Amino acid sequence: MAPQGFLASGVFCDIKRLGTGKGSNKGQKRDLALIVSEVPATVAGMFTTNQVCAAPVKVCVERVKKGVAQVLVINSGNANACTGKQGLKDAREMTALLARELHMPVEHVLVGSTGRIGVTMPMNNVRAGISEAVTLLDNSTESADHAVEAIMTSDTRPKQIAVEFRLGGKTARIGGICKGAGMIQPGMSATGARPAALPLHATMLSFITTDAAIDAKILQTALREAVANSFNRITVDGDMSTNDTVLVLANGLVGNKKFGIRDSGFGIFQAALNHVCIELAKMIVRDGEGVHRIVTVRVNGAKTIQDADAAARAVANSPLVKTSWHGGDPNWGRIIDALGYSPAKIVEEKVDIGYSASGRKKILWSLKRGQPTKATFKELCDAVAPKEFDLHINLNLGKAGAVMYAADLTEEYVDFNKGDVGGRTSLGG
Repeated sequence: MAPQGFLASGVFCDIKRLGTGKGSNKGQKRDLALIVSEVPATVAGMFTTNQVCAAPVKVCVERVKKGVAQVLVINSGNANACTGKQGLKDAREMTALLARELHMPVEHVLVGSTGRIGVTMPMNNVRAGISEAVTLLDNSTESADHAVEAIMTSDTRPKQIAVEFRLGGKTARIGGICKGAGMIQPGMSATGARPAALPLHATMLSFITTDAAIDAKILQTALREAVANSFNRITVDGDMSTNDTVLVLANGLVGNKKFGIRDSGFGIFQAALNHVCIELAKMIVRDGEGVHRIVTVRVNGAKTIQDADAAARAVANSPLVKTSWHGGDPNWGRIIDALGYSPAKIVEEKVDIGYSASGRKKILWSLKRGQPTKATFKELCDAVAPKEFDLHINLNLGKAGAVMYAADLTEEYVDFNKGDVGGRTSLGG
């Protein structure tokens, strides 16, 4: 059910180098991917707002502004971050190689990277990988699967989705892939600049294709909305990557009439894009490093949107709260503590805290107006025992709300991330 007019491939070219730590223990896993539109496509992007951003992000931010792209080249095993002028040169060379191979303007080629920070790209390997990947470009399911594998790092499983919908009397499709398991709390904007209005919402990367016809500015508007309620609403460990990127290519081959923001077609497209982004974002949390439980933190009754966001993030990122989730402990004391130190306006005597099954409306309240309820400890333990559940927080101070999709904190996460030096130099990423 992939969108028409897109080709993909994925190859192994040993970018991280076998035998250099945990990330290379997967053996000859593919580590370089291509996604190519058969015709020039409109493009939109959202990028990390980390003040230290990788070379590929810098290249993409400038090129996406022009609104046209055709090729994505993505590598795993090396983030190409904190690599200075050489890193920028290498990122641009990757796009130039593809531009020559595929006979198109270099500005139409975008690049993404994920992996270790502070290591220069092994360009001889990359050059060989690009040449091979071009020869393997195809529109088959197998080729798409190879591309998905090639962008994975600590991921334990591939993440992809496709949807079909009617647009202007024609059948259009949106397909997406992503990667991410650690260093996850994206906060992306269209320019990489931090928005002033709101607190910020292993690297997460997502690449989305559609055969719908849509102008670049309209596509950027739709992507900004979709990311705000999906990728910018997840956290595994509270760390924002240097490389977070979401890119969308729309090649228009379905032949629908282009629509404006006020047209019904925009609403239909937005709904489809929202669905793709939220499902991919949830896949990232579910595959978080060492994750056992997923918790949807739902804050309501905040005085402002900023307060709702701050309260949700404080709870979702609290190590004490996250470890209690792992242990199946309904410890509301840690939750209200996190609310209290957050920047949000909190009145202790008004706070409600409760639990429900995932997506269900029936809530078991552990705290009402700042005081424990009559719910038994066993009832509360049962409520937080499932692999996925919802945490409900009502501040009872206003009408604003926010949602975060969060994960527990486990011994496995610590074990995976504590380092594997073994006589080697420990590096970032």
